[in-house]
Amino acid sequence: MRKLFETRIYSTGLNIGLLLLRLSAGGFMLTHGYPKLQRVLSGEFRFGDPLGLGPEVSLVLAVFAEFGCSLLLMLGLGTRLATIPLIVTMLVAAFISHGSDPFARKELALMYLVSYVVLLLNGAGKISLDQLLGKKR
Repeated sequence: MRKLFETRIYSTGLNIGLLLLRLSAGGFMLTHGYPKLQRVLSGEFRFGDPLGLGPEVSLVLAVFAEFGCSLLLMLGLGTRLATIPLIVTMLVAAFISHGSDPFARKELALMYLVSYVVLLLNGAGKISLDQLLGKKR
């Protein structure tokens, strides 16, 4: 019972936690990125333009982050770099696209944002391709 109240961090628990966070945050984001990827592949570039870059560029950047970087995140490959486009995308979603919306509309983007910041700060953990490839160097 005393272990429930300990503040010591256990390496195994931390690494499993980072794996679960990567798989869930990356996997759930794929459900947003895959339909956008389908739109790009079909040539349908109708999309919002929150940063003034044009709808085509905005859509391609969203697909890169939400689909491509999510896959990298799940694999634990280039994890810290992969979180940067995801963080930017969630900042845009929460504070520009849904800037005037009530908190309930921003909540999901903010939850993703916090997850990606945690992964940026902590990295992929030992159960990742980053770790596997790092050992070979």
